[in-house]
Amino acid sequence: MQRTVVVVGYDGAELLDLACVTTTLAMANAVGEPAEPYALTVVSPGGRPIQSATGLVLGSQAALERTTGPIDTLVVSGGVTHADVAADPALVAHVRRLARESRRVASVCTGASVLAAAGLLDGRRATTHWQHAAQLAERYPHVDVDPGPIFIRDGHVTTAAGITSALDLALAFVQEDHGVDLARMVSRILVTYLQRPGNQAQMSVFTAAPPPEHDVVRRVVDHVLADLAADLGTTALAAVAGVTPRHLTRLFTEHLGQPPGRYVRQARTAAAAQLLETTSLPLPRIAARCGLGTAENLRQAFAERYGVAPSAYRAAHGLDRASARVPD
Repeated sequence: MQRTVVVVGYDGAELLDLACVTTTLAMANAVGEPAEPYALTVVSPGGRPIQSATGLVLGSQAALERTTGPIDTLVVSGGVTHADVAADPALVAHVRRLARESRRVASVCTGASVLAAAGLLDGRRATTHWQHAAQLAERYPHVDVDPGPIFIRDGHVTTAAGITSALDLALAFVQEDHGVDLARMVSRILVTYLQRPGNQAQMSVFTAAPPPEHDVVRRVVDHVLADLAADLGTTALAAVAGVTPRHLTRLFTEHLGQPPGRYVRQARTAAAAQLLETTSLPLPRIAARCGLGTAENLRQAFAERYGVAPSAYRAAHGLDRASARVPD
């Protein structure tokens, strides 16, 4: 018995989105000889060759329109043309059809746009590349977009973040399907981590995104990041911006895809994650420095944001305590 995996590509698709999935699963077949190996098929509209975003051309193995289930795993890749693809009613209809015939559905990077257009993310929590998260949230208001995690699983639908997160996603599938030993073997051959936890932040909040274009939002964001331990309630931030709290909330939602309070909480939690990774500061001091107040608040924020305890995050991602820097 085989596990049928259908990977959807199209002109403008990101080659790494496709390769990270197919190479990882093919490697699992080669080194593990599982009882249920993956049967991989890359499909495209009309079965035409896929001209990737880099200009390299990848041969398609089947036409999207003629592909039928049952399917174990359906994966939609992202790419620079994702908005046009999501606006193609025929392509979206075929993705929706195949999703109904699939045990597991996933997207990589901006492939989330296609799943959203097909209605497959309505009412679900989902992620995408951090650069496109606000756009996804604006276009598909029924989707709960979270730009932080590397991948998010909500029911039978999983969305992965930017590009190489496809590697983490595929390794997670191997572990789920065949166990941690095979996933570990594949990761060693690929010379990568077994897998970064899906809830690990894509990037630190300090380097993740360019400054907002809107002057007011940019000024408030700069104020937030300058002193995370300050009073950063919406009323206080509105006073900094010289606007009403309601107007500030509207601006943040429009330009950052989330209200000020949620942005501040994420900024504080991401800053705490950075300190957990790079220092041996005790949890109460990290919580105080990042504006979370107490170690208990820090634990709650981490459970909400990353799904793990701060201590577990530090154990997985932190420096050795002997070499960790302890700033004043």
